[in-house]
Amino acid sequence: MKTKMKLMIYALCFLLVSAPVRPAETNAAIPILEIVKAVTKKVIKAIDLGIQRLQNKTIWLQNAQKQVENTLSKLKLDEISNWTKKQRDLYKGYYEELQKVKSIITYYQRIKEITAKQTKLIEEYERAWNLFKQDRHFNASELEYMEKVYAGILEESMKNIDQIFSILESFTTQMSDLKRLEIINDAADQIDANYDDLTLFNKQNVLLSLQRAKIANDVNKVKQFYGIP
Repeated sequence: MKTKMKLMIYALCFLLVSAPVRPAETNAAIPILEIVKAVTKKVIKAIDLGIQRLQNKTIWLQNAQKQVENTLSKLKLDEISNWTKKQRDLYKGYYEELQKVKSIITYYQRIKEITAKQTKLIEEYERAWNLFKQDRHFNASELEYMEKVYAGILEESMKNIDQIFSILESFTTQMSDLKRLEIINDAADQIDANYDDLTLFNKQNVLLSLQRAKIANDVNKVKQFYGIP
C-alpha cells in the first residue's frame, strides 16, 4: 500500500512540472532520461579521474615516505637524536597526507558503487519501458500513466545525483568526515529506494500483462516476450 502511494506521488509530482502527455506522444522517450544519463556519465567520469589522481598521489607519497624511512634506517642512534624538527615534521606530514588520501579513495569507491546502482536503475527503466510500449495488453492511457511514474522516479534520481556531486565537491572544501558519510549513506538509501520502486512497478506491470494474457490464451507468448522462465 505504501509503495503504491509512492508511485502515485511520483506520477503526481511529474504532472505538476510537465505538460499533459497526449496518447500519440506516449512512445516518445522521456526527456529527463537524457539529462539523467548525461549527468550520471559526468559523475562516473569525475569519480574515475578523482581515483586516478589520488592513486598517483598515493604512489608519490609512499615513495617519499620510503625515502625518509630509508634515511632513518641508515642513521646512527646519536644522529637520530640530532635529527632536525623539520625532517621529523616532513615525515609526519607524509604519513598524515597518505592516510588522508587513502580515506578519500575509500569514499570515492563507495560513491562509485552508488553511481553503479544509479546506472543500473536507468538500464532497468529503459529495458522495461521499451517492452511495455510494445505490449498490446496495455492501452494508451495506461502507458501514459506508466510514463509519468517513470518520469517521477527519474526526477527523484536527479536529487540523488546532486547529493553525489556535493560529496565530490566536498573533497575540495571543508566538510567533516561525519557529514560526508551522512550524505553518502543518504544518497545510497535514496537510490536503493528508487531502484526498488522501479523494479516493483515493473513486476506489477508484467503480472498485469500476464493476467490479461490468460484471458486471451497467450500466456506463453507474454512469458517469452519478457524473458520469464
